[in-house]
Amino acid sequence: MIPVAISLILIGGLFIFLMGRSYLRAKEMREWPTVPCVILSSSIEERQHDPYSPVEYSHQIIFGYEWQDQAHTSDLVSLRGSKWSSKPQPIEQSLTRYPAGSQQLCHVNPQDPQLAVLELDSLAPLYSIWFPALFAVGGVVMLWSCLKPASGRRAS
Repeated sequence: MIPVAISLILIGGLFIFLMGRSYLRAKEMREWPTVPCVILSSSIEERQHDPYSPVEYSHQIIFGYEWQDQAHTSDLVSLRGSKWSSKPQPIEQSLTRYPAGSQQLCHVNPQDPQLAVLELDSLAPLYSIWFPALFAVGGVVMLWSCLKPASGRRAS
């Protein structure tokens, strides 16, 4: 029972850490300055891992922006990169949202101006962190019940 409890604590703790880090990064991004940018290229890329797998689609984008009088380019819609999908429709929607030549606003990391994105990460990890916390707390309760002294029991 103790190895199961420790496993629950470790796995729950790992996911709490990862989700917390993701939330803090998304929160920090909201403080990044917004600057105008121009979509330099916008296209759909296709890939197929092998002849038996489905074709996947992704929106490949490059945009240019200026930060402190220096020109930069980025290819990140978000920090997570471009999504791949087996359905072309969501990718086509993204393509129409960011057509080549269009003016947009991008968010620039002031500590690393080479890093700019068009879309901020979601704050959703904070709203979901309770789920791995259930496992961690459950593991702590299991471990505590295994290790507490057997008080109140009579010797037979």
